[in-house]
Parts: sequence; structure tokens; C-alpha cells
Amino acid sequence: MARAAPVTSATPRPAPLADRSEAVLSRLQLLVTRKLDGLLQGDYAGLLPGPGSEAGESREYRPGDDVRRMDWPVTARTTTPHVRRTVADRELETWLALDLSASLDFGTGQWLKREVVVAAAAAITHLTVRGGNRIGAVIGTGGGVSAPARRWRGGPPPAGPGVLTRLPARSGRKEAQGLLRAVAGTAIQPGRGDLGALIEMLNRPPRRRGVAVVVSDFLAPAEQWARPMRKLRVRHDVLAIEVVDPRELELPDVGVLPVVDPESGELHEVQTADPRLRQRYAEAATAQRATIAAALRGAGAAHLRLRTDRDWLLDMVRFVAAQRHARTRGTTR
Repeated sequence: MARAAPVTSATPRPAPLADRSEAVLSRLQLLVTRKLDGLLQGDYAGLLPGPGSEAGESREYRPGDDVRRMDWPVTARTTTPHVRRTVADRELETWLALDLSASLDFGTGQWLKREVVVAAAAAITHLTVRGGNRIGAVIGTGGGVSAPARRWRGGPPPAGPGVLTRLPARSGRKEAQGLLRAVAGTAIQPGRGDLGALIEMLNRPPRRRGVAVVVSDFLAPAEQWARPMRKLRVRHDVLAIEVVDPRELELPDVGVLPVVDPESGELHEVQTADPRLRQRYAEAATAQRATIAAALRGAGAAHLRLRTDRDWLLDMVRFVAAQRHARTRGTTR
């Protein structure tokens, strides 16, 4: 129902973000650093920087190592003394799960939905990359076929039908810019996506505690992605960013409107002059969004809704300010 998109749109829009990614990303960086800097989690995962207490990898024992960090299970398995490395508390790792399936290649407001996805990724990236923090991403362009990890420093990863791509987590502003260029240059492919498989890529392999951000329109059935979201919340702080277009919430009265499902290609003609049809559509859309919100709430994820016809940056500022206020008052959501 809500996947259907008008074949034509009278609303003028700028060129696709991929064609002007450098200029747009530069402006996004300025907007983000001016208005959002310091509102999300800070440069440190803990209050004090130091050697850290988060468990990392193991290595063989060397004279002078602290015996209190002996990794006894590994030592028993290998019969060679091993110590457990720890990760500095200041190193926050953030992973983005970005849904760029065909339903995101649509928009009747100021932005396309895929442009809002890239803008949200830019905001999160520039807020978390400071102080040695690492940022990585997984991108879904439809289907459920997994692609191996690739280097993304030089440009966008190759994308095809049914590709799930992993961009390794790295630190540094140059690396972050390379990640954003890769995201902006990823081509949307036809076919239905598997949001559950995309989120599951953040669960495997297991990673130390950090921040996971899922950006999607969440139009896939909730039973497909709700369980992976719950698993993700067990170990990470999860933020779900839902991207919505106004035409997915209500239909305008414009007579006979041809609409097409961007993922299946099915074409239908809808008589929007019928007020009962518009009412049923609005009620169904409201119920659909309520189901999505309930599933995200049940998974324990923070939920932010961004619209293509609103100022996405202002909505993010209000959201993170409310989250920060809730945390200082001792509430969770």
C-alpha cells in the first residue's frame, strides 16, 4: 500500500545527491558541526580516558604484562599463557545500517527519501568520528545476497541487484568522508530488499558495545526485521531513523493518479477524487506507522522519524536534545 509511488511528480527537485555529493556533503558537514556538535554521545564512551575496561582481543603473555589480565579460557585451550587486551574507553564504535532499497528512491517533498538517508548518515558520522572514534556501515540495495567487505576509501562500492555491502569501521575524518562518498554513490537497484538481513549484518560478527543506527523507511513487514533489532539492542545502543514521505501518509485529491510499486514494478491507477478511498488510505497508513513504532519500541530502540517535506536537521536537533534531557533525568527513552 504505502510502497506505491506516483509515476510523475510536479514538485521540482534538485539533481540526485550522487551527482553532487561533494558539494552537498560539504554543506552537510557545516550544518552538522554547527548545530548538532556535542548533542549526541560525546567523544568518550566512558567519563575518563585510560587503558579501558572493555575486553578486546587476546595475545600471548610477555614478561611485564599485568597478570590480572590473564585470559584463562584461551590459556587453557592453547596451553600457552595469554592476556586479554582492553580497548580504551574513549574509542566509541558506531555502525550504520543504511537501507537503500528501491522504495527509498522516491520523494514528493524537498528531498528524495534516499537523500534523507544520506543526510542522516552524514549527521551521525560527523558527530561520532571525533577523538579517534570509528565509524562503519552496511548498505542494502535490495535482495539478500551478501557481498564481501571492500575498501571504500577511493569511492563507492560496486552495487548490483541483491547486494549487501559492508564498509569496515575506521577512524579519521578523511575515512569518514570516504564512507559518505561511498554511501552517496551507491546505486539503488530494483527488487525487494531484506531489511532483516541488513540488520543481522550488525549482529555478526559480534562486536564490543557501541552505537548502532538503522536508517530505513521500515516498509518491510515488521516480523522480518523486529527480531534482529531486538538482538542488536542486547549489546548496543540502537537508534532507528524512519524516513517518511507525506504521500505515504495521505493521498491528495488529484483525480486519477497512476502509481507504481518501485520494488516490483506493478502499475495501478487510483481514483483519488473518492473521499472514502483517501480516508481508508490514511487510516491504513496510520495503522502501518503505529505498527512500525510499536515494533521499534518493543525492540528497545530510540525512534526518530524524518520527513522529506520537513527540515531534517531541526528534527534531529530536537530529538537528540530530548534524548539528552531524558538521560539526565534518569529515564531511558
